[in-house]
Order: sequence, then C-alpha cells, then structure tokens
Amino acid sequence: MPTADELLGDDSVAALIATLRADAPRATLPNLRRVRKELAPLSLRQRADAVKDALLTDLPGDYNHLEHVIRTALAHDSFTGWLIWPVTEAVTVKALEDGSGAAFDAGLRLLADLTGRLTAEFAVRPMLDHDLARALRIISKEWVSSPDEHVRRLSSEGTRPFLPWAKRVPAILAQPAATIPIIDALYRDESDYVQRSVANNLNDLSRQQPQLTVETAARWLDQPDANTARLVRHALRTLVKGGHPDALALLGYPAPDGIQVGTPLLADRTVAVGGELPFTVTIGNTAGEPARLAIDYVVHHVKANGSQTPKVFKLTTATLGAGETLTLSKRHSFKEITTRRYHPGTHAIQIQVNGVVGDKAEFELTTTTSTTTTAGLPAR
Repeated sequence: MPTADELLGDDSVAALIATLRADAPRATLPNLRRVRKELAPLSLRQRADAVKDALLTDLPGDYNHLEHVIRTALAHDSFTGWLIWPVTEAVTVKALEDGSGAAFDAGLRLLADLTGRLTAEFAVRPMLDHDLARALRIISKEWVSSPDEHVRRLSSEGTRPFLPWAKRVPAILAQPAATIPIIDALYRDESDYVQRSVANNLNDLSRQQPQLTVETAARWLDQPDANTARLVRHALRTLVKGGHPDALALLGYPAPDGIQVGTPLLADRTVAVGGELPFTVTIGNTAGEPARLAIDYVVHHVKANGSQTPKVFKLTTATLGAGETLTLSKRHSFKEITTRRYHPGTHAIQIQVNGVVGDKAEFELTTTTSTTTTAGLPAR
C-alpha cells in the first residue's frame, strides 16, 4: 500500500510550488514552503487539507484570481498527480465563498478540467450539497456528454451516495433518485472506466432504494449494449448477496423451488484466528427441470459485544439438472486484515442459494498470533 508520503508528500508540494512559480517567479509562496516541513505526522486527508489551506493563504483574492492561476498552471505537464487533490478543494472553497452563481458554475467547469490530472470526485461534493439542482444541470448537460472519459466518470463517481473516502452529501441522500438521469445517460458508455463507476453508483443506491435499483437495472437490460449484462451484475452485487428476490430473478436466479440446501460439513469444529476452515456442502435439485443457482455462503462472525453479524461471500454459480446433486468444497480464511477483526466465540456458516439460506453449522473461533496485512487504496 502506498504511504501518505508517496501520495502527497514533500515532493508533491515542491512540484506544486515549482509549477506555480514558473509563471509567477516573484511569488514566494511562504505557506506552501512551510507546510512541506509539517506533513510528516499527518494522515493523507490531513495533508490535503493543510496544503489546500496553505495554497489559499498564499493566493489571496477572489475566485477569479484563483481560477486564473490554476488555468495558467494547467498548461504545464508537471501540474498533475496527487498535488491536484488540494488544488481542487481550494477551487471549491473559493467558488462557494464567492457566493455567486457565476463562480459556482465556473468552479464546476474548472473541476471538470482538473479531473483528468487526478480526480475532482471529492471536491465536487460540497458543490453538490450547496446547490444540488444547479450542479446537476451542468453535470447532466455538459459532463455526461464530454469527449473526456475522466469528466464523464466524474459525473457518476462524484455523485455516488456512498463514495469511499468522501464526505456524505446530505442533499443526495435526501433525494436518492436525483442522480438517476446521470447514470441512465452513461450505462452504455464506451469506456470501461466509466462503466465501473456507473455500476458502483447504482450499487450505492441499492443501500437506500433497493426496488428503484432493480427497476433501473431492468430498464437498462431492456435496452442493452454488449457490456450491460456485466455492468448490471456488478451493480446488483450487494442486493444479490443480501438475497433480494427481485434482483436475483432479474439476473436469472428465481426462487429455488425444489432445491435442497444441505448443512455445511465442517472439517473441524475449532479454528484459530489466522487459520482456515475447510467445509463441503451438497445441494440437490428435486424439481422436474434444470435450475440456475447463485450459491453463496454466509459466515456469522462474533462481534466484540458477543452478538453475531453475518457476512456473505461468493461461492459459485451453477445450473443443476433435474434430479442432480452438486457437492462443493471451500476453505474459508480467518487471516486478519486491517478491514476485519475477529473475536473468539461461537461462529457459524450457512449456505445461501438464490437468496434462500440453509441450516447453520457452528464452530468455535479461538485467538492466536496472526500476521496482519494492509488493504489497498481504492483504484482510481
């Protein structure tokens, strides 16, 4: 995993200073110079805020002055990478501070021009919350039809209800259907980069509006391109894991009439943190016709307070003929990572087929010394 220094460190701020001074050699930029020495103990988010504040202090004046400086810097190839993050946030601060509609619109257009240098997906969110309707007009009319895939992707990624690393936008959470026209316009985009964002946006929506999510996916499947089926599968992944019947049916996995789901057969009744638990399960089809099956398994983890919480893991998909049985094997890892901590106690595994769960098989998880790995940063 890259460190904060590797993403936004002294070198990034030095590059920002050099780029700004290329067109204004008399600019001393004392606060940006000072902040270079203060980044070491800060998190990535704190670094972005510190550099943004230093930039705003070194470039006093109104929004128009800041935009002029940044557009001049855009002429330089060195004006790119993680140094762009605090720059985009400075744009948002000045545009909203100005208070005029002209500065608001100009700020959005400048973010669109900057997003190809890194991403403006975080900086656009205060703009969305300040005036969602005005922002969506520009996004819907200009960004979604941009020839630049980075701008089209920004229109989807920046409006995600639950964008990772980003602050929530109460205006979007209060009007979850407001951004549907954006992803409607982009689900057949030629860019895989944009398609992934559209799928993630719709998947985010499923946390608030599962039925609207299914209805939107169904409309897309009625007018698909070559990538729509794959996009929809990715967009419905959370609903599928949750056993949502309409989402499963839309993907061709109807209610499993005649399907017998066995209880998992565990290789052991005790497993230590850091180890693996092998298990097998047999599924049978007693119906008179083949059945398409989405087969997952659920691990019921013990929480710190002693209660259990389920987490669904993908197992496989299969078509099971009439009268056939299928035996599956899996080894589930209990290796700790930074995004998951284990607590000792009685856990359980059960199988889920087309949203219907079978009986639990319980086991004891015990503590032991284990190696912790680090989860990676979200891919851009």
